[in-house]
Amino acid sequence: MKEKKVEGESIGIMGGTFDPIHLGHLLAAEEARERYGLEEVIFVPSGYPPHKEKGELSHQEHRYLMTIIATINNPIFKVSRVELEAESYTYTVDTVAYFRNLLGPDKKIYFITGADAILDITTWEGYDRLLDMCHFIAVTRPGFSLDHLEEKLKSLDYRLFSKILILSIPGMAISSTCIRRRVKKGKTIKYLTTSGVEHYILKNKLYSQV
Repeated sequence: MKEKKVEGESIGIMGGTFDPIHLGHLLAAEEARERYGLEEVIFVPSGYPPHKEKGELSHQEHRYLMTIIATINNPIFKVSRVELEAESYTYTVDTVAYFRNLLGPDKKIYFITGADAILDITTWEGYDRLLDMCHFIAVTRPGFSLDHLEEKLKSLDYRLFSKILILSIPGMAISSTCIRRRVKKGKTIKYLTTSGVEHYILKNKLYSQV
């Protein structure tokens, strides 16, 4: 698989299952883009995340197409299939290494993820290598304790601490889990995700049996 070389000095990468992608993801990506002057934000739907059981996620093509639909109107947002085409478990370190090789040494890479995930960063596969390849943007969610996050970060070694940037976004308590549950119960998901993704979910009867 070949992907076009991305232009720009600073690139954001947002990984996730996107099952489904929702407005919280898009808002976090846009806030990160504006705050850190990112030329592009690349959404990377996960392939076989090691923390998920087989069959727990929707089919990868559904997740990929929903991500395409949600981002298609923003020319700054791109979607990559790099993890979807992997034949085994996919790790953040391998994904970032792929883009580091693709973009070259002069591009600055920011990996965008939730602040809750950052708390466990020292357990990530190859996190030492990650420090050499990118910075992290830890996006806070409503109700998340910044004091707890800052206390945790201070306990890390300076090299890791200096690579993590905290980004607070307006309160939007939306999650993919919430959307799946609402679909199962026959409740509306309007204004939780884009209208295109909403229509895709209903048309393909996703999550009704979750």
